[in-house]
Amino acid sequence: MNIAKTFAAVALAAGLIAGPALAKDKITVGVTPGAHEEILEQVQKLAKEQGVNVEIATFSDYVVPNQALNDGDLDLNSFQHVPYLDNQIADRGYKLTAVGKTIITPMGIYSNKIDNLDALPKNARVAIPNDPTNGGRALLLLQKQGVIKLADGVGLKATPLDIVENPKNIDILELDAAQLPRVLNDVAVAAINTNYALDAGLDPVADSIAIESADSPYANVIVSRTEDKDADWVKQFVEIYQSDEIRDFIEKTYGGAVVPVF
Repeated sequence: MNIAKTFAAVALAAGLIAGPALAKDKITVGVTPGAHEEILEQVQKLAKEQGVNVEIATFSDYVVPNQALNDGDLDLNSFQHVPYLDNQIADRGYKLTAVGKTIITPMGIYSNKIDNLDALPKNARVAIPNDPTNGGRALLLLQKQGVIKLADGVGLKATPLDIVENPKNIDILELDAAQLPRVLNDVAVAAINTNYALDAGLDPVADSIAIESADSPYANVIVSRTEDKDADWVKQFVEIYQSDEIRDFIEKTYGGAVVPVF
Protein backbone atom coordinates (compact mmCIF):
# COMPACT_ATOMS: atom_id res chain seq x y z
CA MET A 1 0.00 0.00 0.00
CA ASN A 2 1.27 3.49 -0.89
CA ILE A 3 0.88 5.31 2.44
CA ALA A 4 1.43 8.74 0.91
CA LYS A 5 -1.33 8.22 -1.67
CA THR A 6 -3.69 6.88 0.98
CA PHE A 7 -3.03 9.88 3.24
CA ALA A 8 -3.62 12.29 0.34
CA ALA A 9 -6.92 10.60 -0.53
CA VAL A 10 -8.13 10.80 3.07
CA ALA A 11 -7.10 14.46 3.31
CA LEU A 12 -8.96 15.25 0.07
CA ALA A 13 -12.09 13.51 1.30
CA ALA A 14 -11.92 15.36 4.60
CA GLY A 15 -11.50 18.65 2.77
CA LEU A 16 -14.57 17.99 0.66
CA ILE A 17 -16.62 17.19 3.74
CA ALA A 18 -15.40 20.13 5.79
CA GLY A 19 -15.27 22.66 2.96
CA PRO A 20 -18.04 25.01 1.88
CA ALA A 21 -21.35 23.44 0.90
CA LEU A 22 -22.20 23.10 -2.75
CA ALA A 23 -24.38 25.86 -4.20
CA LYS A 24 -28.11 25.27 -3.81
CA ASP A 25 -29.89 23.82 -6.82
CA LYS A 26 -32.77 26.22 -6.22
CA ILE A 27 -33.28 29.34 -4.11
CA THR A 28 -36.92 29.94 -3.20
CA VAL A 29 -37.64 33.57 -2.33
CA GLY A 30 -40.86 34.89 -0.81
CA VAL A 31 -42.23 38.26 -1.92
CA THR A 32 -45.44 40.28 -1.86
CA PRO A 33 -47.17 41.45 -5.06
CA GLY A 34 -46.14 44.61 -6.84
CA ALA A 35 -42.66 46.08 -6.88
CA HIS A 36 -41.03 43.38 -4.76
CA GLU A 37 -42.29 40.66 -7.10
CA GLU A 38 -41.50 42.63 -10.27
CA ILE A 39 -37.95 43.37 -9.17
CA LEU A 40 -37.40 39.77 -8.17
CA GLU A 41 -38.50 38.65 -11.62
CA GLN A 42 -35.60 40.68 -13.00
CA VAL A 43 -33.28 39.19 -10.38
CA GLN A 44 -34.50 35.76 -11.43
CA LYS A 45 -33.55 36.43 -15.07
CA LEU A 46 -30.12 37.78 -14.13
CA ALA A 47 -29.51 34.89 -11.76
CA LYS A 48 -30.38 32.38 -14.47
CA GLU A 49 -27.66 33.87 -16.68
CA GLN A 50 -25.23 33.06 -13.86
CA GLY A 51 -26.51 29.52 -13.46
CA VAL A 52 -28.55 30.26 -10.33
CA ASN A 53 -32.13 28.94 -10.26
CA VAL A 54 -34.41 31.35 -8.36
CA GLU A 55 -38.02 30.38 -7.67
CA ILE A 56 -40.49 33.09 -6.65
CA ALA A 57 -43.22 32.48 -4.07
CA THR A 58 -45.75 35.32 -3.87
CA PHE A 59 -47.77 35.94 -0.72
CA SER A 60 -50.79 38.21 -0.36
CA ASP A 61 -49.97 39.42 3.15
CA TYR A 62 -47.05 40.40 5.38
CA VAL A 63 -47.39 37.65 7.98
CA VAL A 64 -46.85 34.36 6.17
CA PRO A 65 -43.49 35.03 4.43
CA ASN A 66 -41.56 35.23 7.72
CA GLN A 67 -43.29 32.16 9.15
CA ALA A 68 -42.55 30.24 5.94
CA LEU A 69 -38.90 31.31 6.00
CA ASN A 70 -38.48 30.46 9.66
CA ASP A 71 -40.10 27.04 9.06
CA GLY A 72 -37.78 26.26 6.14
CA ASP A 73 -40.39 26.49 3.37
CA LEU A 74 -38.48 29.44 1.87
CA ASP A 75 -34.76 30.09 1.54
CA LEU A 76 -35.05 33.89 1.61
CA ASN A 77 -37.67 36.58 1.55
CA SER A 78 -37.68 40.12 0.19
CA PHE A 79 -40.73 42.16 1.13
CA GLN A 80 -40.26 43.96 4.45
CA HIS A 81 -38.52 46.88 6.08
CA VAL A 82 -36.25 46.61 9.10
CA PRO A 83 -38.72 47.84 11.78
CA TYR A 84 -41.26 45.23 10.68
CA LEU A 85 -38.65 42.47 10.73
CA ASP A 86 -37.45 43.53 14.19
CA ASN A 87 -41.03 43.50 15.47
CA GLN A 88 -41.68 40.02 14.06
CA ILE A 89 -38.50 38.65 15.62
CA ALA A 90 -39.38 40.17 18.99
CA ASP A 91 -43.00 38.96 18.95
CA ARG A 92 -42.57 35.51 17.41
CA GLY A 93 -39.02 34.49 18.26
CA TYR A 94 -37.99 33.94 14.64
CA LYS A 95 -34.33 33.18 13.95
CA LEU A 96 -34.09 35.53 10.98
CA THR A 97 -31.43 38.01 9.87
CA ALA A 98 -31.34 40.85 7.34
CA VAL A 99 -28.55 40.13 4.83
CA GLY A 100 -28.84 43.01 2.36
CA LYS A 101 -30.72 46.23 1.66
CA THR A 102 -33.00 46.51 -1.37
CA ILE A 103 -35.42 49.43 -1.78
CA ILE A 104 -37.44 52.05 0.00
CA THR A 105 -41.09 52.26 -0.97
CA PRO A 106 -42.40 55.50 0.54
CA MET A 107 -45.82 55.14 2.17
CA GLY A 108 -48.41 57.48 0.72
CA ILE A 109 -51.78 58.85 1.74
CA TYR A 110 -54.45 58.44 -0.93
CA SER A 111 -58.03 59.62 -1.35
CA ASN A 112 -60.88 59.40 -3.82
CA LYS A 113 -62.64 62.26 -2.04
CA ILE A 114 -60.20 65.08 -1.29
CA ASP A 115 -57.19 66.61 -3.02
CA ASN A 116 -55.17 67.57 0.06
CA LEU A 117 -55.19 66.90 3.78
CA ASP A 118 -56.21 70.47 4.58
CA ALA A 119 -59.61 69.51 3.18
CA LEU A 120 -59.94 66.48 5.48
CA PRO A 121 -63.37 66.89 7.11
CA LYS A 122 -64.11 66.54 10.80
CA ASN A 123 -64.96 63.01 11.98
CA ALA A 124 -63.39 61.59 8.82
CA ARG A 125 -62.64 57.90 8.58
CA VAL A 126 -58.92 57.29 8.02
CA ALA A 127 -57.66 53.79 7.17
CA ILE A 128 -54.18 52.58 8.14
CA PRO A 129 -52.44 49.17 8.08
CA ASN A 130 -53.27 46.93 11.04
CA ASP A 131 -49.78 45.50 11.60
CA PRO A 132 -47.83 47.27 14.36
CA THR A 133 -44.94 48.75 12.41
CA ASN A 134 -46.80 49.87 9.28
CA GLY A 135 -49.61 51.19 11.45
CA GLY A 136 -47.08 53.24 13.40
CA ARG A 137 -45.51 54.36 10.16
CA ALA A 138 -48.89 55.64 8.94
CA LEU A 139 -49.54 57.50 12.18
CA LEU A 140 -46.12 59.17 12.00
CA LEU A 141 -46.92 60.28 8.44
CA LEU A 142 -50.27 61.69 9.57
CA GLN A 143 -48.50 63.50 12.39
CA LYS A 144 -45.93 64.97 10.00
CA GLN A 145 -48.83 66.27 7.90
CA GLY A 146 -50.37 67.94 10.95
CA VAL A 147 -53.46 65.75 11.12
CA ILE A 148 -52.73 64.34 14.59
CA LYS A 149 -50.14 64.59 17.36
CA LEU A 150 -48.62 61.56 19.05
CA ALA A 151 -47.29 61.25 22.57
CA ASP A 152 -43.62 62.12 22.94
CA GLY A 153 -41.19 59.23 22.68
CA VAL A 154 -43.49 56.64 21.09
CA GLY A 155 -41.00 56.07 18.27
CA LEU A 156 -41.81 53.81 15.34
CA LYS A 157 -44.37 51.67 17.16
CA ALA A 158 -47.09 54.25 17.68
CA THR A 159 -50.69 53.05 17.92
CA PRO A 160 -53.98 54.97 17.85
CA LEU A 161 -53.85 54.90 21.66
CA ASP A 162 -50.80 57.18 21.45
CA ILE A 163 -52.73 59.99 19.78
CA VAL A 164 -52.79 62.93 22.19
CA GLU A 165 -54.19 65.58 19.83
CA ASN A 166 -56.85 64.92 17.21
CA PRO A 167 -58.28 68.32 16.24
CA LYS A 168 -60.54 66.94 13.52
CA ASN A 169 -61.64 63.96 15.61
CA ILE A 170 -60.70 61.53 12.85
CA ASP A 171 -61.74 57.91 13.24
CA ILE A 172 -58.79 55.55 12.69
CA LEU A 173 -59.66 52.23 11.02
CA GLU A 174 -56.98 49.53 11.20
CA LEU A 175 -57.26 47.18 8.22
CA ASP A 176 -55.16 44.55 6.47
CA ALA A 177 -52.53 46.38 4.42
CA ALA A 178 -53.39 44.55 1.20
CA GLN A 179 -57.05 45.59 1.46
CA LEU A 180 -56.46 49.34 1.83
CA PRO A 181 -56.67 50.29 -1.87
CA ARG A 182 -60.09 48.62 -2.01
CA VAL A 183 -61.61 50.82 0.70
CA LEU A 184 -60.78 54.21 -0.82
CA ASN A 185 -64.45 54.75 -1.72
CA ASP A 186 -65.48 54.01 1.85
CA VAL A 187 -63.04 56.25 3.77
CA ALA A 188 -61.82 59.82 3.50
CA VAL A 189 -58.16 58.79 3.14
CA ALA A 190 -56.01 55.68 3.48
CA ALA A 191 -52.30 55.27 4.19
CA ILE A 192 -51.10 52.64 1.72
CA ASN A 193 -47.75 50.91 1.31
CA THR A 194 -46.29 51.54 -2.14
CA ASN A 195 -46.24 47.89 -3.23
CA TYR A 196 -49.99 47.61 -2.68
CA ALA A 197 -50.60 51.02 -4.24
CA LEU A 198 -48.72 50.03 -7.39
CA ASP A 199 -50.52 46.69 -7.52
CA ALA A 200 -53.83 48.60 -7.46
CA GLY A 201 -52.75 50.85 -10.34
CA LEU A 202 -52.00 53.89 -8.18
CA ASP A 203 -49.01 56.11 -8.91
CA PRO A 204 -47.39 57.03 -5.57
CA VAL A 205 -45.88 60.20 -6.97
CA ALA A 206 -48.88 61.43 -8.98
CA ASP A 207 -51.84 60.02 -7.04
CA SER A 208 -50.89 60.39 -3.38
CA ILE A 209 -51.94 63.53 -1.53
CA ALA A 210 -49.01 63.11 0.89
CA ILE A 211 -45.97 60.84 0.84
CA GLU A 212 -42.99 59.98 3.03
CA SER A 213 -39.78 61.83 2.38
CA ALA A 214 -36.76 60.08 0.87
CA ASP A 215 -35.02 59.91 4.25
CA SER A 216 -37.55 57.41 5.60
CA PRO A 217 -36.00 54.88 8.01
CA TYR A 218 -37.99 52.06 6.46
CA ALA A 219 -35.40 50.45 4.17
CA ASN A 220 -36.48 47.07 2.84
CA VAL A 221 -34.18 44.07 3.16
CA ILE A 222 -33.43 40.56 1.96
CA VAL A 223 -33.84 38.16 4.89
CA SER A 224 -32.45 34.69 5.55
CA ARG A 225 -32.58 32.26 8.42
CA THR A 226 -29.85 33.28 10.84
CA GLU A 227 -28.07 29.95 10.34
CA ASP A 228 -27.73 30.71 6.61
CA LYS A 229 -26.69 34.36 6.79
CA ASP A 230 -23.05 33.71 5.85
CA ALA A 231 -23.73 31.01 3.26
CA ASP A 232 -22.11 31.50 -0.15
CA TRP A 233 -25.44 31.12 -1.97
CA VAL A 234 -26.95 33.89 0.16
CA LYS A 235 -24.05 36.21 -0.62
CA GLN A 236 -24.35 35.38 -4.32
CA PHE A 237 -28.07 36.16 -4.34
CA VAL A 238 -27.54 39.48 -2.56
CA GLU A 239 -24.79 40.40 -5.01
CA ILE A 240 -27.08 39.70 -7.96
CA TYR A 241 -29.90 41.76 -6.44
CA GLN A 242 -27.57 44.67 -5.64
CA SER A 243 -26.15 44.81 -9.15
CA ASP A 244 -26.10 47.80 -11.47
CA GLU A 245 -28.56 46.03 -13.76
CA ILE A 246 -31.19 45.76 -11.04
CA ARG A 247 -30.59 49.33 -9.83
CA ASP A 248 -31.11 50.62 -13.38
CA PHE A 249 -34.31 48.58 -13.73
CA ILE A 250 -35.73 50.04 -10.50
CA GLU A 251 -34.89 53.63 -11.39
CA LYS A 252 -36.24 53.38 -14.94
CA THR A 253 -39.37 51.42 -14.05
CA TYR A 254 -40.69 53.29 -11.01
CA GLY A 255 -39.56 56.86 -11.56
CA GLY A 256 -38.95 57.62 -7.91
CA ALA A 257 -41.93 55.73 -6.46
CA VAL A 258 -39.52 52.94 -5.53
CA VAL A 259 -35.96 53.91 -4.63
CA PRO A 260 -32.93 51.55 -4.55
CA VAL A 261 -30.87 51.80 -1.35
CA PHE A 262 -27.82 49.79 -2.37
